[in-house]
Amino acid sequence: MSQDQGQDNQDSIQQVSLAESLIPVVVLVFLLGLSVFLYGDKAQSGASQMSLLISGGVALLIGWKNNHKWRDIEKAISSGVGNTINAILILLMVGSLIGSWILSGTVPAMIYYGLQVINPNFFYVTACILCAVTAISIGSSWSTAGTVGVGLIGIAAGLGMSPEITAGAIISGAYFGDKMSPLSDTTNLAPAVAGSELFSHIRHMVWTTFPAITMALILYLVIGLSAGSGSTEINIQGRLDLLDQNFDIGLHLLIPMGIVFYMAFKKMPAFPTIMLGSLVGGLFAVVFQQDTILAFVKADHRTALTMFDGVWRALFSGYVSETGNAELDDLLSRGGMSSMLYTIWLIICAITFGSIIEKLGMLKRIVDSVLHMAQSTGSLIFTTALTCIGVNILAADQYISIVLPGRMYRLEFKKRNLASKNLSRVLEDTGTVTSVLIPWNTCGAFMTGTLGVATFAYAPYCFFNILSPMISVLYGYLNFKIEKINEAELAIAE
Repeated sequence: MSQDQGQDNQDSIQQVSLAESLIPVVVLVFLLGLSVFLYGDKAQSGASQMSLLISGGVALLIGWKNNHKWRDIEKAISSGVGNTINAILILLMVGSLIGSWILSGTVPAMIYYGLQVINPNFFYVTACILCAVTAISIGSSWSTAGTVGVGLIGIAAGLGMSPEITAGAIISGAYFGDKMSPLSDTTNLAPAVAGSELFSHIRHMVWTTFPAITMALILYLVIGLSAGSGSTEINIQGRLDLLDQNFDIGLHLLIPMGIVFYMAFKKMPAFPTIMLGSLVGGLFAVVFQQDTILAFVKADHRTALTMFDGVWRALFSGYVSETGNAELDDLLSRGGMSSMLYTIWLIICAITFGSIIEKLGMLKRIVDSVLHMAQSTGSLIFTTALTCIGVNILAADQYISIVLPGRMYRLEFKKRNLASKNLSRVLEDTGTVTSVLIPWNTCGAFMTGTLGVATFAYAPYCFFNILSPMISVLYGYLNFKIEKINEAELAIAE
């Protein structure tokens, strides 16, 4: 195609109107609501995916009406899905890691020792603090949930604690630590997009994140103390005995988790780190859990092929527990790459919808219309927050919810003489932390697949993730800790 033909095609494209931009969004909200009404927490097993694709189809019809070419839209979809390949590979490896760590006894050992050490009254607040410290150390909420989080879910089941509240505490702690860690990708991305300096950005976030996590910890403490421990202490010894009977429990089984933490701390890429953790788990299973492997594959003799068969099955289809205790079997029958396929299906469909509406200009049209209402500093921050949350819902990707609003509002913050770290803070306070509250977002889908708790079930208990946007917006309206551009930053910006 010549340059003149390409220019003619661009000239023939009609700008999408606000009403047209809202049609796919309204359709999506209606279909997603209907799918949740009909199927509850099973909506992510197919109904949500169809909702996203049908809504994307509606957007396509509007795009064709406005003379957009399918090839251009197809390229945008391919690019959008291509950008999620890293997340998809990580998801697959987390599935393998969970399967191999259960077979190796790593997860059972975490549960075994956790049941003996953690006081049920302080379980939720302990879970939140443990995940916060871990995430600060390694800079990843996903790795924290996929390792420590999986163990804590198991401990919660053993103590008779709520898996929904436990997942909320895990996610609150993990996202607090992720936000405050200089090793985190989103913590580096937000200031890069907004034009602020990394450590200045982290220091500025202290004012919103610490009040949010403090209130979250108080809530977890109150819930834990209110629940009491009388009913949770029953049958703990029985579960300890079952774990001891079915696995060769020992502190050495925690070594695979230590290896993953060390590699994450050294800023090794997530995919090879988790893959190595999975393989080390398989090796530990062969060395320390041979009887468990024999029972798993239902074989009578220990051979190299039998050991390989057991590890291979755990990696691709997960571990199946047969202890005789229904609750413990349900808890330990998890993992494998195949367990993540529904989650990956959801991510691909969500990114497809997001890529379509972004390519057609619908997302920008909606955001631009909202910006006209932002007259004061408070309303500008509120608008930025709404945009981040909206992009998380529509584009279904945490990184897009940081990059797109960051690009769009950067000049507006500068025009109003507002320091760029105000923008980078609100991007993290709203874009980063709310992604996990949306079932079809990559982060929400990951946490559901990893922790085994539906997004809508754990979302009300993610107190940190709910409070952070509120505090950020409140500061904007109160003009509290909203800093102006100083001379040094002005010189950098220019």
